[in-house]
Amino acid sequence: MTAHSADLWSYAEIARHISVQPETVRNYRRHGLLPEPDLHDTAGHPRWYADTIRAWARNRPRHR
Repeated sequence: MTAHSADLWSYAEIARHISVQPETVRNYRRHGLLPEPDLHDTAGHPRWYADTIRAWARNRPRHR
């Protein structure tokens, strides 16, 4: 893992990474197109490791 690979990303960080709106990322999750969260923060919000999302983004189909 790199120094930043342990960073935990929210919907907003994922959206920035793939150049979409956060609501689009939420929709991806609702439709089963986003990996399951790596964990939930203390407030119960889903979080993903940066490496999880980078791997998913490399393999996701473009412009569904």
